[in-house]
Amino acid sequence: MSAEAPAKETQIIAIYGKGGIGKSFTLANLSYMMAQQGRRVLLIGCDPKSDTTSLLFAGRATPTIIETAAARKMAGEEVTISDVCFKRDGVFAMELGGPEVGRGCGGRGIIHGFELLEKLGFHEWGFDYVLLDFLGDVVCGGFGLPIARDMCQKVIVVGSNDLQSLYVANNVCSAVTYFRRLGGNVGVAGMVINKDDGTGEAQAFADKAGIPVLSAIPADEDIRRKSAAYQIVGVPGGAWGPMFEALASNVAAAPPVHPSPLDQDDLLGLFAGEETGRDVVLEPATLEDMHGGKLPERTSLEVVYDTV
Repeated sequence: MSAEAPAKETQIIAIYGKGGIGKSFTLANLSYMMAQQGRRVLLIGCDPKSDTTSLLFAGRATPTIIETAAARKMAGEEVTISDVCFKRDGVFAMELGGPEVGRGCGGRGIIHGFELLEKLGFHEWGFDYVLLDFLGDVVCGGFGLPIARDMCQKVIVVGSNDLQSLYVANNVCSAVTYFRRLGGNVGVAGMVINKDDGTGEAQAFADKAGIPVLSAIPADEDIRRKSAAYQIVGVPGGAWGPMFEALASNVAAAPPVHPSPLDQDDLLGLFAGEETGRDVVLEPATLEDMHGGKLPERTSLEVVYDTV
């Protein structure tokens, strides 16, 4: 494993994780704390659900870039920053958006959204940190854009002590490794364990993959209730303030490292056998099985010639 410091003045960080694992919760509180520490932070939601900024804005939805651009185009107008970017207590935030179910490709929507951001001057903005919220369990190309195109310097994975979230985290590590072999520079800065119940599987995964744990957010009822009520818990002086202050410091300082993705057996090995079914033996099916135990008679295609 090797490490290298981010090269760009603005740190662009992509956060990946399984849907519902708590990326939006983590990012809303992280971005808020970073802004309270005097950093200029831009939070960009890249999830078609457009829920990244909902906690930051106390449950209020923001107009998405894709929908706004489509409406402006029909009206013969151009999109402006004021149409799509909003701020709260020093945090700047926007949502890319995406198509409705069955009406388009979410990954293509991501690509289109970033093309619009570039037209708005994305690479010229003077932020200290740009945080991108990406679904990790969607594998089409658009969702891998920051890694494939070196748009970010480092990746953070959010997971918990369950197999599916660690499977997604491992896939993200595999993507980073793949694109590094092709000449990419993106590394993994570490992992945030959310809803940590103390069972240790996520920590064991991070150890095996060679990535640090940046924070372990406990499965706490106070956090759950406040988040459900769209309240920021990562505020200076609050009960959870020190935890997010430490996370902000760790995110800022963590270098992008080369992860060591686990194979399927190693990933399953993080869990007890009764949880993953490792005692099951794969029994090959037969053609007779597929027909209910008896093969149907087939008409022969052999050509029979009459004898003269």
